[in-house]
Amino acid sequence: MTEILKNDRFLRALRMEATDTTPIWVMRQAGRYLPEYRATRARAGSFMALAQNPELACEVTLQPLERFELDAAILFSDILTVPDAMGLGLSFAQGEGPQFAHPVRTKADIDKLGVPDMEGELRYVMDAVRVIRKELHGRVPLIGFSGSPWTLACYMVEGHGSRDFATLKAMCWNEPAMAHQLLDVLARSVAAYLAAQAAAGAQALMIFDTWGGMLGPAPYREFSLRYMQQVVEALKADAHARELPVILFSKGADGHLSAMADTGCAGLGVDWTVDLADARRAVNGRVALQGNLDPAVLRSNPDTIRREARAVMDSYGNHPGHIFNLGHGITPEVEPDHVKVLVDEVHAYGRTIRGS
Repeated sequence: MTEILKNDRFLRALRMEATDTTPIWVMRQAGRYLPEYRATRARAGSFMALAQNPELACEVTLQPLERFELDAAILFSDILTVPDAMGLGLSFAQGEGPQFAHPVRTKADIDKLGVPDMEGELRYVMDAVRVIRKELHGRVPLIGFSGSPWTLACYMVEGHGSRDFATLKAMCWNEPAMAHQLLDVLARSVAAYLAAQAAAGAQALMIFDTWGGMLGPAPYREFSLRYMQQVVEALKADAHARELPVILFSKGADGHLSAMADTGCAGLGVDWTVDLADARRAVNGRVALQGNLDPAVLRSNPDTIRREARAVMDSYGNHPGHIFNLGHGITPEVEPDHVKVLVDEVHAYGRTIRGS
């Protein structure tokens, strides 16, 4: 697809190029805080029915762009589509989050796993990318994404959400070869999944390592970062994905920013527990940084939202390579008008910083 982007701030920032103002998009920007999203989900009947319908996935992907002057769209999907396609029986219980009917606990379980067919079991995701890209008409770039191998393994082994995912941690300590076997098949699957999204029309790719920060320094490098590196290297060898920027977001792993920047990614997501000035020094200008407002700030008053947004931007300073975002996903309780306050303030103050 070769249409000219009407707004390329997001991609320029990922290339560490100058922009007229700071680009902004918001993790989970298509979600339950929007009444129009809740209406579409009700029509679909369930979260999975919504995610597996390309036209409805497109509809909710575009909804926040109709309200806010965002600089990127992100595919509406779920990080657990890959393990679901592996036959683990994903479901979402009301108020309890994701659950797998067939968790992965033994070597025999892992031996059964293979890289899913991207135009078979996961065709609905690629169809959604194609439909969204067409309907965007070059308005803003489209971000494709996946969960990281470690984060996917957390849910697959535990079978559901957890505070500590101790079952997978125990596997890493007691049966490290088995854990590595699982993480390797997941890394190959994630790489194929993201490459397929690139072929379908995604213009940037993001890897969500939601649970990487729960690991200590050495285990993080061995069981999380190593496999994100494998994914990035595979994408750089893929004809469709090699030119696309990749963003890594490892929540709670800010002590590893320098090592993460060494993977060859274009950008790093940063949560709100680190000062952006410190993060920028850690990566030494090698990659763009995305973040990092505390999502809870959006539940405060507009003046506070503006003040805290400016503080984040002042911390980064007048340097290329900043993409404003939250330090994690937006929460359902947020008022949509507060998101508009944030987006408008980021663009206005970004122009002030750059003197434009």
